[in-house]
Amino acid sequence: MGTLHIDVLGTDFSIAAKEDDRYLMMLLENFKNMARIIEKNNADSTLRPDGIKTAILAGIMLCDELYKEKHRAGENPDGEPNPELNEVERITLEMIDKIDRVLT
Repeated sequence: MGTLHIDVLGTDFSIAAKEDDRYLMMLLENFKNMARIIEKNNADSTLRPDGIKTAILAGIMLCDELYKEKHRAGENPDGEPNPELNEVERITLEMIDKIDRVLT
């Protein structure tokens, strides 16, 4: 079981998960990189997303990456997911649930 302290987009909290610390940190760094890309791409724009908008856009972009990977793996995105991807989805939903509980 690992713990992760999250300090991103003006939000600061910790979570505990079944995954190890290095894996959780890798996920956080991936998310932070996506958020930096969004903020950089919109630096000169009138959009200027706040933390919540940046998080939503990062989530959509990461979902897009997952969808494309599923497609490359030969899975029909509208069909039944393979067991490995089902596990990734389950873990992701658990982490989202934990984050929601911490924030509320």
